[in-house]
Amino acid sequence: MNAASSNAGAPSIDLSKIKRGPIVFALIIGAFVAILNETLLGNALPDLVKAFEVPYSTIQWLTTAYMLVIGVLVPVTAMLQQWFTTRQMFLAAMGLFFAGTVISAAAPEFGVLLTGRIVQAMGTGLMLPVMMNTILVIFPPEKRGGAMGLIGLVIMFAPAIGPTVSGLIMDSLSWRWLFLLVIPFAAIAIVICAIYLRNVTVPTKPKVDILSILLSTIGFGGVVYGFSKAGELGWGEPEVYGMIAVGAVALLLFIWRQLVLKDPIMDLRAFKYPMFSLVVVLLFVLMMTLFSTLTLLPLFLQGALLMTAFKSGLTMLPGGIVNGIMAPISGKLFDKFGPRVLVIPGLVIVVAALWLFTQLQSDSSGGYVIFVHIVMLVGISMVMMPAQTTGLNQLPPQLYPHGTAILNTLTQVSGAIGAALFISIMSSGTKDYLKNNAANPAAPSPAESVQGMVAGLHNSFWIGLVIAIVALVIGLFIRRTKAPEDQAKQAA
Repeated sequence: MNAASSNAGAPSIDLSKIKRGPIVFALIIGAFVAILNETLLGNALPDLVKAFEVPYSTIQWLTTAYMLVIGVLVPVTAMLQQWFTTRQMFLAAMGLFFAGTVISAAAPEFGVLLTGRIVQAMGTGLMLPVMMNTILVIFPPEKRGGAMGLIGLVIMFAPAIGPTVSGLIMDSLSWRWLFLLVIPFAAIAIVICAIYLRNVTVPTKPKVDILSILLSTIGFGGVVYGFSKAGELGWGEPEVYGMIAVGAVALLLFIWRQLVLKDPIMDLRAFKYPMFSLVVVLLFVLMMTLFSTLTLLPLFLQGALLMTAFKSGLTMLPGGIVNGIMAPISGKLFDKFGPRVLVIPGLVIVVAALWLFTQLQSDSSGGYVIFVHIVMLVGISMVMMPAQTTGLNQLPPQLYPHGTAILNTLTQVSGAIGAALFISIMSSGTKDYLKNNAANPAAPSPAESVQGMVAGLHNSFWIGLVIAIVALVIGLFIRRTKAPEDQAKQAA
């Protein structure tokens, strides 16, 4: 039985003549430019504040809205993949991303730029689950590790080089080039997909439940928005805790609704498979640590070591490059040896890296930061894609779209939660230090401010270390999985 033929009784698709190479190439180019955009604007925000004459609280929406749209859209992609073909979904995703990039590049005022970013995010939100689902369908389980490793290269490498690329561009060109340079790559991905991408699943067109979509939008949107604003406003603001509370209630109702529906938009029966459930918890915890570290390090480099935004981006670049190199290697090793050989040592390395981060001081060298950052991302690359592939391999084919949607959604949510949680821990640690040690806490000297920031960062990294140890304990239970049809064959 092949992957497509067991897809919930749908008619089968012959995958034997499909050219995998060009399909994977097209998926990777599309995903790379889309994910790169998540961090590309970071260094350009000060210039955009001046260009559009709006405050930082407004310009921040270019980042917040991007995360928000992806967090809202990804949960419904499982349902969309049952209504539309692979080609329709991916070409629509790339078309939206291309249109959003053109709108952003030509934006005459802030509202148009924000609209372009939202359209870009819609394309990205549709693209990621379709990409992962396509890989699951066209590759047999014994070869998925290598393919998912290539996807891991994109997912980890693209955001890592975003700040460096934007720093280079902003040093010599206008902010519009952040979008103009992306347009040809998006166009190339569309052309390659139009030529080579084949439909790998058959649409079953289940009944669409509007209430589920509304609850999902309010739930995931409220939680991502609330946590995104917590890092900026603090936890005591009604806008923060009110949105998180509304989102949490909507999510509970959404979960209940999915459990009682015959055709849920996000099939939670995927959690009946123990290794998938374990991987979801492991990656949720791990991504909290990763996103928060990637948020805190630039603050330390610029606030304590007094680097420019461009230099801090360069400092973080080697880790991103090493991670990109390691992801496909980890995938190949996963295919050969299974997950435990990679995941458990990888988590030990992450724990060690976070302990080294707790030793950061105001006089630490840039080389020390580069070394520890590389160590952490080597550990992450050994865990992330092998764990994801292990969890998804246990699912039956009809649950692939739902499994990828669950993992992608929780990655976005855990990133928002992790960044907000760790920034608030750092802020409160800084305030406590200044209150107890500064001559005038309301107006500390530059040296006191730096020491306060370092004290706050130490608090954050110690909490991160505890979370990483929890991830290590969870990782001890991971093991190689087989798809249900393989288990059935063995039983027979």
